[in-house]
Amino acid sequence: MASEAPYQGSPEQPVVPVRPVADSGVGSRIGRRARLVLLVFAAIGIYQALTDWRDRHTLLINTSPSLPNWAFILDKKLPPGRGSLVFFDPPHTPLVVSHFGANPSAFGKRVYGIAGDRVTRSGRTFFVNGHQVAVAKLYSVRGEPLELGPTGIIPKGCYFVGSPHKDGFDSRYAAIGWICQPRIFGTGTAVL
Repeated sequence: MASEAPYQGSPEQPVVPVRPVADSGVGSRIGRRARLVLLVFAAIGIYQALTDWRDRHTLLINTSPSLPNWAFILDKKLPPGRGSLVFFDPPHTPLVVSHFGANPSAFGKRVYGIAGDRVTRSGRTFFVNGHQVAVAKLYSVRGEPLELGPTGIIPKGCYFVGSPHKDGFDSRYAAIGWICQPRIFGTGTAVL
């Protein structure tokens, strides 16, 4: 018994074989050029985005025990906010120079108070807007007396910075005080 070919149409609509049309090349050349142009623009865009990111960010390594992480990405243009990590050039006070040298590395601290917040003190305990943020020690690890940091309304463009570490060297001490915008390198994000 001979096999029958499957039915491929009806008498009213017979199946017509379709033959490929020869490519003249014009449309495909335009398509290739358009894809190439898009690829070039995409590459330029990616390069520009990476360049912008590189110019705005840097990697910082922490060598101090006052922050729990050891690697941070620093955003040089992101303004600090309450709770963010801020990295800054510490003031060149005698105590800072004595402990960290004439050209100390950047300090990284948490922003506990922003402009307009009220910093108060009871004994050696510091409060920002009534919330306890730090307790100041009497003496440094070398036995030097530690003067207390500023209290009052934090000025515009300045911050009260600190860390939860008992030996943190921050705004609770006069040698650091408020950290104001000209000293700030940027805001950090812990990565390791």
